[in-house]
Amino acid sequence: MRLDASSLQFDLEKTLDDILRFIRNAVKGANASGVVVGLSGGVDSTLTTALCCRALGRDRVLGVLMPLSFTPREDIEDALQLAKILGIRTERVDIDEVCKAFVATLGVREGDLRMRLPIANIRARVRMVILYFFANARNYLVAGTGDRSELLLGFFTKHGDGGADFFPIVHVYKTQARELAKYIGVPEKMAIKPSSPQLYPGHKLSDEVPLDYIRLDPVLLGLFDHKLPPEKVSELTNVPLEIIMEVMNRHRKTEHKRKPPPTVREKQ
Repeated sequence: MRLDASSLQFDLEKTLDDILRFIRNAVKGANASGVVVGLSGGVDSTLTTALCCRALGRDRVLGVLMPLSFTPREDIEDALQLAKILGIRTERVDIDEVCKAFVATLGVREGDLRMRLPIANIRARVRMVILYFFANARNYLVAGTGDRSELLLGFFTKHGDGGADFFPIVHVYKTQARELAKYIGVPEKMAIKPSSPQLYPGHKLSDEVPLDYIRLDPVLLGLFDHKLPPEKVSELTNVPLEIIMEVMNRHRKTEHKRKPPPTVREKQ
């Protein structure tokens, strides 16, 4: 068995057909008129938006930009360029003041490093509130943009970007999302852009996991798809065992994010 980039090869055309059918069924099943997607300029957002346009037509897709003061200008420009290429309508809501109002009301000092993650999660949840405003106003669904790599790592905010109505690409790994984006004609610059959530200045994957997705995805594939023991995954990927264990620990710690809220009846 091999666990490298070649292990993640997949049938692009079949995957595309399956996703387009899924999007159409999700919208039809909810009697919705279309979908709203948060436009970040990143590959997952870009791919999800492009897929929704293919499935439903550009007139039924709304892209919403929700930048912060520290959002890189390049990300905003890429999001606007994508909207222009796809021919979709957009809305822009700068969320700095809304987020600052939350922080001020809670009596939190933004410079307090202990509060960095709670404040970052406020930003993600504010964005989802805004997406649902536009969805409710138009009888649309909110399309989630998360992929399988992020899901397995818990690399999303509960009730933030993890709280959408449906997730078209949550079954594909990040590296596969990049390949699918290139396959459907997404500009390569957007398809290969490094992952950077930007929930606080300079926020990036390596803040939380010491691997890029090219090396991380085969690890996730081995652990969670093939159910291999950590030692075997380390051997097949040439990734140190301590990093494999760190990935597994992160998966365990974030299990609550992937499950619906527990209820009393579950135990009966």
